[in-house]
Amino acid sequence: MFAPFSLNIRGRLYEYCRPAVMGIINATPDSFFAGSRSSTENEIALRVESMLSAGVDMLDLGAYSSRPGAEDVDESEEYRRLETGMKVIRGIDSEIPVSVDTFRSNVAKKAVCEMGADIVNDISGGDLDPDMWDTIAALKVPYVLMHMRGTPSTMQSLTDYNDVTADVIKDLSEKLRRLHYMGVSDVIVDPGFGFSKTTEQNFEMMRNLQLFSDALEAPVLVGISRKSMITKSLGISTAEALPGTIALNTIALTRGASILRVHDAAEAVAAVRIYELSTL
Repeated sequence: MFAPFSLNIRGRLYEYCRPAVMGIINATPDSFFAGSRSSTENEIALRVESMLSAGVDMLDLGAYSSRPGAEDVDESEEYRRLETGMKVIRGIDSEIPVSVDTFRSNVAKKAVCEMGADIVNDISGGDLDPDMWDTIAALKVPYVLMHMRGTPSTMQSLTDYNDVTADVIKDLSEKLRRLHYMGVSDVIVDPGFGFSKTTEQNFEMMRNLQLFSDALEAPVLVGISRKSMITKSLGISTAEALPGTIALNTIALTRGASILRVHDAAEAVAAVRIYELSTL
């Protein structure tokens, strides 16, 4: 069951009394879902306007594809792409909370201090940059703590768990405790669907999703949009994965998801509304 949550964003308290929808903006040429790629200012603007019209609660801007086999992006190029994306977003809407998807502390700092980003979404949970947590504590911004083993290029070989749900909760719990000790109070947890988990393990975590919010007492972000747990299970392409995404997002809502991170905004907003009506 959904639990209301709040985030302190630049001194303003944002209260969420229903599950939130986070729209994905990929300022990259190689994200795994071709329909989400937005390299030029015009492409980014069209995607942002579409997301806002659909009614998203926040945006997530990324400039480094984490799909297996993606090309490495150096820090300066990641920064350039994010700068372009943030310029477009803030030119359209100066108030919408924006999360920047990066595992690099220097990029996170510049995105927040120079570009106007509000939240840092770190796929590595602090493991790929030892300075990330100190940076987050100093910036005093909400932080998305995701579970992943290894790197995007090695993660799919690191799926040996005793119990995937228990092991991921334990890892997130230990990191959450350390972050709170450092003064980071607004932490969103992400189980990391598709990152260092097999398809079977992804579905096991989905079945046990309520345990994450119960055990960690933190908002839970679910990012399963068009991922391989859908395409492999149904034998379809990423382009055909919207119905499966809607189904899984709806299941996640019934099991306590706080935030849905999605490529397809209108469908996710509708799923949240139907979920709300069904729980009145």
